[in-house]
Amino acid sequence: MSVYHLHEAFVAPARKHPAFWRFAAGMVLAVFVYVSLSQIFFQTIQGLSAASPQFMRDLNAGTSPLAMYILLSSFMFMAVGAGISARLLHDRAFVTLLGPLPLLRRDFRMVSLAVLSVMVVIFLLPPWDMGGDFVPNLPFATWLGLLLPSLFFVLMQVSAEEIVFRGYVQQQLAARFRSPLIWMVLPSVLFALGHYLPDTAGDNALMIAIWAGVFGLLMADLTARSGSLGPAIAVHLWNNISAMVFVSLPDELSGLALYLTPFGLEDTAALRAWLPVDFAMMFVFWLAARLAIRR
Repeated sequence: MSVYHLHEAFVAPARKHPAFWRFAAGMVLAVFVYVSLSQIFFQTIQGLSAASPQFMRDLNAGTSPLAMYILLSSFMFMAVGAGISARLLHDRAFVTLLGPLPLLRRDFRMVSLAVLSVMVVIFLLPPWDMGGDFVPNLPFATWLGLLLPSLFFVLMQVSAEEIVFRGYVQQQLAARFRSPLIWMVLPSVLFALGHYLPDTAGDNALMIAIWAGVFGLLMADLTARSGSLGPAIAVHLWNNISAMVFVSLPDELSGLALYLTPFGLEDTAALRAWLPVDFAMMFVFWLAARLAIRR
């Protein structure tokens, strides 16, 4: 039996209208919806906040809790776009992008427990810094009070990305093409392109994009093995929680973090030295998730 035998049921709703032109049109429509709703959303916020230049600076960089909640919530427009494309071009309900809900919930819980266990072990093992002392960011009492809403908004963000890339894109490509080289690789390439930010990451932009592409491949594998988005959402959630809520880079998206790293994106050498560690962590999380969903 193929390790991806559950993927067939996950893809089945997409087989109703698998034509590639529908997928291409659906991508255009989803991007249009996402961009349009995002522009309306942020223009409205800018209009309401015109008298507060500091808030606008926080919003542009994600350096306050409210700014982060606004930025993270805007990712749901991605899911809205994918849902509209699924309905209008493929005659599919939004829920079919997720996979069977009982399976999704079960595997999300199992993978979350596995990844959190790994995170606790890593936290307890040396080294306990990143080449320098962590920089305090939010006061602990404030951070703790914001922890539950922070978890919710990061869950919203990662769920939207998984619905688009491992849901709509992977399902529709798999409905049209049998080879995993297409339905696993192409969504991961698109995911990597979305994380290629040379204006922000500078000389490390390509390496970060490659990291995102490999991450996308591993999440596509988990989705195909499990038959739902549960494992991918869980791994993506706790990966982003560690990078946004516990220890964040100081340059941007740091508004929810308890601590900041002793270096920023502009420190090319220091960041590049830690990227292999990030790659290793990604593979460890993936292996933990595979063990958790082993059938």
